[in-house]
Amino acid sequence: MTKAALGLGTYRIRPSALSDAVARVATDPATAWIDTAPNYLDGQAQPLLAPSLDRHPIPVSTKIGFLTTQSAEDAVADGAITSGEAERGHCLSLPYVRWQCARNRTELGRDRLDLVFAHNPERTDGDPHDALRHAFTALEAEAAAGALTAYGVATWDGFDTGALGVPALHQLATEAAGTEQHHLRAVQLPVSLVTASAFIQALDGEGPIAQAAELGWQVYASAPLFGGELPQLATRELTALLDPDLTAVQACLLAAASCPGVTRILLSASTSAHWAEAQAALQKLAVPVPALRKVLDVLAAD
Repeated sequence: MTKAALGLGTYRIRPSALSDAVARVATDPATAWIDTAPNYLDGQAQPLLAPSLDRHPIPVSTKIGFLTTQSAEDAVADGAITSGEAERGHCLSLPYVRWQCARNRTELGRDRLDLVFAHNPERTDGDPHDALRHAFTALEAEAAAGALTAYGVATWDGFDTGALGVPALHQLATEAAGTEQHHLRAVQLPVSLVTASAFIQALDGEGPIAQAAELGWQVYASAPLFGGELPQLATRELTALLDPDLTAVQACLLAAASCPGVTRILLSASTSAHWAEAQAALQKLAVPVPALRKVLDVLAAD
């Protein structure tokens, strides 16, 4: 079995820790990756990352969708969104996507974006598929212009609720590009021993993770520790089922990284000790599917 690589998430990281965190990620250039968004850290994540990214040219995934107070004001002033869209705080319209992609490039100090996720389209006003149709059209145009390499969809519960589905996303991207050779190449969703619906389906070769993997897409696992709460739920006995030599944190991370089809797990690690602990966990062999099933069964029974 293969397991996922480690990437730095910036949603929960301490702003003062960003520079050192980027330097740590850069020590492993073969797998280095950073995930961010224009609304993270009260809208300061990307500007704070830019100086470090200038020193360390690490691939970055960013997002479009959520508006901060400042970005909403600026987008309205530039005519990219209406005042009503600004009040809703979330938008995936074609002009907004173009505007936000340009702003992301400026804030990150990049001429070309590596990967742009449509952020929680289930939060849009109306049918998320209609919103994504506009977003994908804009993102395909950005790709054609050489301004981005690929795009994806990041969701919290869109797959669980049925609001989103991988086949429908593939079809929407095909329509936007006019060909199946589109630039939709990734999905991001929670994968942990707690947020386990897609995890369980993947063990049977079903669900969004397996469907994305079959299409050759990258699958990014967000919140592998469920906001830091999961290790407190993992008993010593449960950890031993995964690997008796690991801490609860390491066992939970290794479990998420071992989910079939997941290619990268995103961890907001503010300290070198936490990052080293995660790296050590992912040096272990992937947890076999039967062991993952047993652990998930135990948690489901609690």
